[in-house]
Amino acid sequence: MNYHIGVVEDDPNIQNIVTAYLKKEGFEVSLSDSAEKAWEIWENRKPDMWILDIMLPGMDGYEFCKKIRNESEVPIIIISAKDDEIDKILGLELGGDDYLTKPFSPRELIARIKRLFKRSAPRINGGNEDKEIIKTHHMEIYKSERRIFYNGNELDVTTKEYDMLVFLTENVNRAFSREDLLVRVWGDDYFGSDRAVDDLIKRIRKKLPNLPLETVWGYGYRLRDDEETE
Repeated sequence: MNYHIGVVEDDPNIQNIVTAYLKKEGFEVSLSDSAEKAWEIWENRKPDMWILDIMLPGMDGYEFCKKIRNESEVPIIIISAKDDEIDKILGLELGGDDYLTKPFSPRELIARIKRLFKRSAPRINGGNEDKEIIKTHHMEIYKSERRIFYNGNELDVTTKEYDMLVFLTENVNRAFSREDLLVRVWGDDYFGSDRAVDDLIKRIRKKLPNLPLETVWGYGYRLRDDEETE
């Protein structure tokens, strides 16, 4: 499948470099220098992934990320000159799947794109593997479709929220450190702060307030098994 990637970046040099590398890898590219133009692309032909700069004229990248997340869980990689921890946390909290600080290696960007597509391929392509369902805590997780239902209603979850829920439901009653969860959900090449784990857990608790997702103080988190897991 030829994936379609939307690039939102107002620096012409970065535009040219990123576009050249993406096309060399066989990706179709839609380029825009503002969030407003990117939204027009989204309304006409939705990309399979966004490469999103934060500092944009007009609507900034954070607001665009939030706007996309209100409609879709399409993967989003944020690129920014802002390297403060709070900026990274905000980007991930608003629904970004990865955060890359400028200046960055185009090869590293390509590697992260491929990793994200590998994780989200069943959701994007519809999946062709045998259906596997996890049922626990009034929740049904359809792994081949990457869909989650709670009390019969489908949940709107991001890629990372889905990955975390699957991992925890497959390992109930086991405590994992924040560092473990970073590796399991973000990958062993992720170099961000473990605060990303706390923010992700906070978002999951907000969407699933009755889920027995416990804090193991000074260590990490555990999903308690209060009922029989099928």
